[in-house]
Amino acid sequence: MGRPSDWMLRRPNFRPARLGLHWIGPTILVASLVVSWQPFRHADGLNSLTGFTQYVGAVSIMLMAWSFILAIRAKPLEIVFGGLDRMYRVHRWCGSLSVGFMILHVSNSARLRTGIDGASIGTANLARDMATVGEVMLYGLVGVSLLRLIPYRYWRWTHKLLGIPFAFASWHFYTATKPYDNASGWGRWFTGFMVVGLAAYVLRVFGRDALLRGVRYKVESVTHGPTTTELRLSPAGRRTLKHRAGQFAMIKIQYPGLSEPHPFTIASEPGSKCVRFLIRDLGDWTRLMRKRDILGADVIIEGPYGVFRPRPTKHKPIIWIAGGVGITPFLSSIRDSRFDPPHLFYAVRNRDDQDILDELQSAHDAGLINLHLFVSGEGERMSPAHLEAEFGPRGLRRTHVALCGPDALVRDMTTAAKALGARRIEREEFDMRQGFGPDISREIDDLLNRLAQD
Repeated sequence: MGRPSDWMLRRPNFRPARLGLHWIGPTILVASLVVSWQPFRHADGLNSLTGFTQYVGAVSIMLMAWSFILAIRAKPLEIVFGGLDRMYRVHRWCGSLSVGFMILHVSNSARLRTGIDGASIGTANLARDMATVGEVMLYGLVGVSLLRLIPYRYWRWTHKLLGIPFAFASWHFYTATKPYDNASGWGRWFTGFMVVGLAAYVLRVFGRDALLRGVRYKVESVTHGPTTTELRLSPAGRRTLKHRAGQFAMIKIQYPGLSEPHPFTIASEPGSKCVRFLIRDLGDWTRLMRKRDILGADVIIEGPYGVFRPRPTKHKPIIWIAGGVGITPFLSSIRDSRFDPPHLFYAVRNRDDQDILDELQSAHDAGLINLHLFVSGEGERMSPAHLEAEFGPRGLRRTHVALCGPDALVRDMTTAAKALGARRIEREEFDMRQGFGPDISREIDDLLNRLAQD
C-alpha cells in the first residue's frame, strides 16, 4: 500500500511570479474557459442551474481538448507554457478537472424551456446515450491514469483510448439543445475546440509514432553500473539532435518491449555527434533494458525538449544542486568555460556510480567546477546549512541557482536558496506520470508475466 504520502494529492507547482512568456499559455487557457460562460448566462431552463450545468459540460469538453493539444508536445507551446514538464502538469490537471466538471454536468438537469436544437430528436437521443457510455469510459480511463499501480506500458495503451469518450461527449454537446445555434459565432467557437481536440488526439496517437518519428540513432555502447545505465548513441543518418545544455528527449529503443517512448535528460555536450544518456534503474522498462542485449539496436530520439538552463544567459555566479541521477543535466554543461566555475553541491547515497564521481572530480581538478560532494552512506548529508556556511546569510542574492534531483531534496534546497536571497531559481521537475499510490509497476509486471506463462 505504500506510504501515506504516496496517496496525497500534490498541489500544482507554479513558476515564480515574474513576468515572462510562460504566462501566455495558461492565461489563454483560462481565458478561453471564462469567456465561454457568455452564451449560457441567460439560458431559459427548467431551473436556475440550467445554464451553469450546460456551461460546465462545455468546460469539461474544452479541458479535454486542451489536454489533447498539450499532449502533441509541439515545441512552440513550450515557450508559452514554460517547458514540456509544465505542459504535462497542465495536461494532467486538464484531464482530471475535466472529469470533475463532467460529474457536475451529469448531476444536474440541463434541459432548456426554449433553445435551438442541434439535431433531430432521434439523433440527439442517440448522441446522449453514446455520451453516457463515454462518461463511464472517461471515469475508468482517467482513474487508471491517476493510479501509479498500473505499469507504464499498459497504462499507455489505455491512455490512447481517451479520444473515444471525448468524441462521444463532443457529439452529444453538438446535437443537444443549446441557447445558441451551431452555425452562430459561439457555435463555431465550441465546434472549433471539439474539432481541434479530435485532430490533436489523432495526431498524437497515430501521427507522432508513424509520421513524426524523430531522429534515428544506434546504440554505440552500453555501460551498466549498480544503479545506472549509460547509453551512448551514434547517428544512423545525416540528421543529428540539436540540443541545448539541460534539455531532455524521448527515446524509443527499437527492440521488443522497449519501443515505447521514455523521457531522459541528455548528458552529452551541445554540438556533440554522439548523444549520451544516464538512466536510473527504477521501473519495469529500465529493468528490461538492463536484461536485453541492445548494443547496435536502432533508437528513435524525439526532441529535444525543456527550458531548464544550468547556466544563465547573463554572467552571474552559478550554484548547481543535484541529487543522484539529477546530475545528468549538469554534465552537459560542465565544459562550458564562458562563465566562472559553478559551485556544484552533489548528494548521492553511496559511491556505486564511481565513473560519474571520477568525471566530476576531474572537472573539479581542471577548474571547471567547484565540487561539494555529500555521500549519505558515509554520514555526509547535504542540508540547507551547507549553503549558508558556504555563502553566508543573503549570499545568493545575485546568483543563478539550478536544481535537479529527488522531490524532497529539490523542495528543501529551493526553500533554503530563497531564504538566502536567491531570486533566479531553475528546477528540472519532469514527471511524465504523476498520480496516487506507490509505484509497484515491477511487481505488477512480474505478476502479469507469470500469469501469461501459466
